[in-house]
Amino acid sequence: MRTRPSPRGDTISRSLLGTAARVAVALGLTLFVVWRSDASAILTAVAGAQTRWLAAAVALVLLDRTLMAYRWVVLVRVFEPPDRLPLAAIIRVFFVSSFVGTFLPASVGGDAVRAWGLARAQAQGAASVASVLMDRLLGVVGLLIVTLSGLAVAADLWRDSVVIVSVALVALACASALSAVYSERVAAGLARLLALVPIASIRRMALALTTAVRAYATRHGALVNVLAGSVAVQALRIVQAYALGRSLGIVAPLAAYVAFIPLILLVMLLPISIYGLGTSQLAFAALFARAGVTAEDAVALSLLFVGLGLVGNLPGALIYARRDDHRPAGEATEIPSP
Repeated sequence: MRTRPSPRGDTISRSLLGTAARVAVALGLTLFVVWRSDASAILTAVAGAQTRWLAAAVALVLLDRTLMAYRWVVLVRVFEPPDRLPLAAIIRVFFVSSFVGTFLPASVGGDAVRAWGLARAQAQGAASVASVLMDRLLGVVGLLIVTLSGLAVAADLWRDSVVIVSVALVALACASALSAVYSERVAAGLARLLALVPIASIRRMALALTTAVRAYATRHGALVNVLAGSVAVQALRIVQAYALGRSLGIVAPLAAYVAFIPLILLVMLLPISIYGLGTSQLAFAALFARAGVTAEDAVALSLLFVGLGLVGNLPGALIYARRDDHRPAGEATEIPSP
């Protein structure tokens, strides 16, 4: 008698197929960009990068990770549970999830791991997911602000239909998400839609999440604080890329980085690759060609930029490796490792 595959098995199979597809996209795009360039010149450029500029970039990426952690702490503290979670536990979840997210599609996987880790620690699933969603939303809004500022110094990009449509879609998505937080009418309409969900458990979870997200509507100070931090993080990434460019001897002005890096970061958010590999190489080569940068130097810069992000995730790897090995048997941990 033939047995039917379990739903869980189907889900795992689809997940594996999705991961395989994203790896294929990453490898395919990367190989395509390298094939159109001179691979030996790319390797020579990376190997000859100046150490002092690389060190400056590493210092900046550690600063932006610290600022990102602070940003999320502000959002988590909005809920202030009776059994207030220790600051060290929140930071631990952030850095470990950042490390684990390195191997997952774009930033979506890392966000899921972060929400799961925080929910395990404080048993407030809806609040945990809401804090991560708001962090992601305000991060994208901050990136959009920096992108528009960059386009102001690169007027020729306004004539690129792909750029304009992409920025418009991101702006529309951000406006729609923010309306769900601040608009009573939108929130009421969303509640009516959720009431139609036939599965009771999913309906309850969705309604609880909506309520948790709406809790941020009155926390203007916290949200302004997080948004300012988001803009600062994106500005730091522009300076990081500039430092990496200087390490390679690229003579493009800072204005080129201000215009191009936010657009590249938007491309890297697409959940079609692993850690932005492939998509970032393609975007770097296409955009920096406008500033007279050779394809080889642009691809070398993209590889260093992606590598710098991996360096920024190393603190999470160290925390993950040390998770509970140093604790006596039977001693409780502050938070489980994802």
